[in-house]
Amino acid sequence: MSGSYRLHNNQTDGAERGSQVPLYVRIKRELTERILMGVWLPGDKLPGEVQLAEEFNVAVGTIRRALIDLTAEGFVTRRPKTGTVVTGRTPHHNLRNFFQYFRFHDLDGGLLRSTARIIEATEGRASPHELRLLNLEEECQLVRIHRVRSVKGRPVMHEKLCIPTRRVPNFPLQGVPELLYISLFELYGIRISAVREQLSAEPASSMDSELLAVAEGTPLLIIDEIAYDQLAVPIICAHHRAITDKYRYVNEIS
Repeated sequence: MSGSYRLHNNQTDGAERGSQVPLYVRIKRELTERILMGVWLPGDKLPGEVQLAEEFNVAVGTIRRALIDLTAEGFVTRRPKTGTVVTGRTPHHNLRNFFQYFRFHDLDGGLLRSTARIIEATEGRASPHELRLLNLEEECQLVRIHRVRSVKGRPVMHEKLCIPTRRVPNFPLQGVPELLYISLFELYGIRISAVREQLSAEPASSMDSELLAVAEGTPLLIIDEIAYDQLAVPIICAHHRAITDKYRYVNEIS
């Protein structure tokens, strides 16, 4: 299994060309993605260090360093005479949960699954503000998505997201994938590697009232977000507006 990308012969064990990301970190990301996407399941044994080094065309020491990090993060365990085995004991907010859940818990701390309903999906010219947020040149087109998220049938958040059109050619506007981050990975090879958020509070507007079934003036949690790809390039800007009367926003850092 070669995974979603290969490391080419002209790359070394140093930083990735054009970035400051060490090669072992790139390999760790690839191995992590294979685990999270179900290529290797809990209990599965990973290929040996020599086999992985040959696949990625790197030194065994580079593979070993990536596996040490994966072990420390709980994705795998290293057993004498057995090798490296997938544990299945990853944190709540690993990549899989980041794809499949949003970061609201119920009042008892349980992680909640949401469903998304698309309000509108279009393409349009980026505003000056959006150009600054996404570090883009002028005359750039954006894919714009407006959707409502619900938990157990109750609308709890609506959000507007923008993605540079050139990064997602032929994006399916008529069938926007519900698991957007997974689709970016599967369709375009874009891995969301970091997210920067700013939190604030505002009273609900008339639009909020209509979409979230709350009274105007109800306090809402506002989340302004920039998501970055594997090369630390801004790929998504998003504005989320959420109720919090029965939910708590949780952002774990590890």
